Amino acid sequence: MSYLLISGTDISNQIYGEIRERIAKLKEKGIIPGLAVVMVGDDPASQVYVKSKERKCKELGIRSETIYISDNITEEQLLAKIKYLNSDPMIHGYLIQLPLPDHMDTDRIINAIDPKKDVDCFHPENVGRMLVGDHIFYPATPGGVRQMLLRSGIDTEGKHIVVVGRSNIVGKPMAALMIQKGMDATVTVVHSKSKDVSEFTRQADILVVAVGKPNFIKADMIKEGAVIIDVGTNRIEDPTSPKGTRLVGDVDFEDVKDKVSAISPVPGGVGPMTICTLMDNVVRAAELSIESGSK
Repeated sequence: MSYLLISGTDISNQIYGEIRERIAKLKEKGIIPGLAVVMVGDDPASQVYVKSKERKCKELGIRSETIYISDNITEEQLLAKIKYLNSDPMIHGYLIQLPLPDHMDTDRIINAIDPKKDVDCFHPENVGRMLVGDHIFYPATPGGVRQMLLRSGIDTEGKHIVVVGRSNIVGKPMAALMIQKGMDATVTVVHSKSKDVSEFTRQADILVVAVGKPNFIKADMIKEGAVIIDVGTNRIEDPTSPKGTRLVGDVDFEDVKDKVSAISPVPGGVGPMTICTLMDNVVRAAELSIESGSK
């Protein structure tokens, strides 16, 4: 079976063209969208992600500020920094890079973020608004997957979408977005305590996988003609690679590719869409600042 390769790289480039037009209109009004990223500690994976955000902001003409903070900062000191960012008119959106050090209450930190600047869509107010279909921002990865489906012409109405994984970052918001009007899917969520994951994955018209297990989904776990969105990013050993490792998804691409109607690759699939959605949220926050009468 021939399949459609759902390229997050291509789709994000299309969206970036639209974002640039919106940024140009904002600059005509004297507003430069501003993003701040607060990085507590020196987690290597977080540093790579933060650098990619900085590069994309520079490409798009978004003001970018990365605030590096020692991991021995107190919770009260971080809350003071959040209070400052909430009131800074030059910063339209910001995020606190997770994970935080163990001595901090992550929920308390997230709850302190101004929901109108919460471009990660982690604040309970924004999560609730998303759940009832009255969103300000889309969560970065699920919002990116949504765009991948829409812009690839994948019909979701009445389709059975199975989400593998129930994290607050991907699985739960993914399910919430797919049942909204406009997407209109029937959604099942399976997770580590589900009795037989493959029983459900074989029923999926569209399968979204976010479990963090390399090559977890095999051909015998999907039905013929399924659409696969692979959210996983796992680094495995590969002696044939110059670096000795390579990136793979949660889906065994080579095993399933002849059975699917469409599939996203790793890398080049969901990853580019995550940053794209974040950039879209930053511009949205800047647009909202006009509506609220502040710059």
